[in-house]
Amino acid sequence: METTSRAGAQASDAEGGQPVPSARGTVDGYLLAPFPWYGLDEAFTGPRWLMQVGTAADGAVEHGSIGHGDEPTVRSESTTDDKGRFAVVVTIAANPVRRSADGTGLLEATSVSSAAWLAGVGLLNCTWPGQMDHTLRDDWLDQQTETAWVLADDLTGPDWSRLSLPVDGTPASFHYRESEFGWVLAGSTQQGVHLGAYGRGMSAYGLGFSVVKDITAYV
Repeated sequence: METTSRAGAQASDAEGGQPVPSARGTVDGYLLAPFPWYGLDEAFTGPRWLMQVGTAADGAVEHGSIGHGDEPTVRSESTTDDKGRFAVVVTIAANPVRRSADGTGLLEATSVSSAAWLAGVGLLNCTWPGQMDHTLRDDWLDQQTETAWVLADDLTGPDWSRLSLPVDGTPASFHYRESEFGWVLAGSTQQGVHLGAYGRGMSAYGLGFSVVKDITAYV
């Protein structure tokens, strides 16, 4: 996924349960997307907020994230029992063919694995293993990001199970895995997008997803 974030990458060196920097984004990039955005369905009545959009080299919006519940905090040694309750939904355009910015080549197609990787990295960005010095977290994050990619590239492997959740009111099958840091899931919709999601403190088993009718209401 060769994309960049319009709102800026989440910083990797926040400490002490501080809110993840740049977690909130503006609505501008979301309005430029040629695909529908997804969030939790109406059964969720808590806070909702925009995060980042990711763009291709040519500036086209390719994916973005919408948060629900408590805004994620980086978990440090002093906050291992204070994880917050949140679920973030990642929407990524299903592009079987993606051209490079100069038009001379093709990029890897987006897939459910792409959604799983974005969700896995999103969870890592607001995670801090207990007893780890902050100077070591960048190395840990690099290693875990690579692991998240390996896992996302093997959705039929033993680390994943299947979970059926409603999407626009219709049951859909998702790939699902849990870790000590939270959970990650990924699947597809009938609206031409792939969905990823991650969270902690909020069970994934009772979630449902639906198209966001008015993205400006999330500002």
